[in-house]
Amino acid sequence: MRCPFCGHMDTQVKDSRPTEDGAAIRRRRFCPSCQSRFTTFERVQLRDLVVVKKNGQRTPFDRDKLARSIQIACRKRPIENDRIERVINAIQRRLESSGETEIPSNTVGEMVMDALSTLDPVAYVRFASVYRNFREAKDFESFVGTLGGDES
Repeated sequence: MRCPFCGHMDTQVKDSRPTEDGAAIRRRRFCPSCQSRFTTFERVQLRDLVVVKKNGQRTPFDRDKLARSIQIACRKRPIENDRIERVINAIQRRLESSGETEIPSNTVGEMVMDALSTLDPVAYVRFASVYRNFREAKDFESFVGTLGGDES
């Protein structure tokens, strides 16, 4: 593994352990060249997934992009990072175990919406505003109105 600080090619593993949910191996590494320490995560990838966008464009599934979008929706909310990581892992496992190699982008979006709806209502609305492309205040009003149910 290449050192992210100095680029040295030969780093040493000092400690390995599974993550709490068992979905990855956490490795503490040491660079003998610059003396830096860093952490890497190793995950099992069952198959190469391709996300098919609405315009037909195909791109490789990017776990980091999924994580960033969920973390942005959850920013400044009282949600532990472990819970967010479990949501990301669960979505990735569902996609990989679906048996499909090409996944429509709206399938991924709906999985995120489902997960956020149970995780945090504000994060859910934030994600929905981007995913559903809200343009005006009335878009928010009508969406939030569907969340409240029959409170009138």
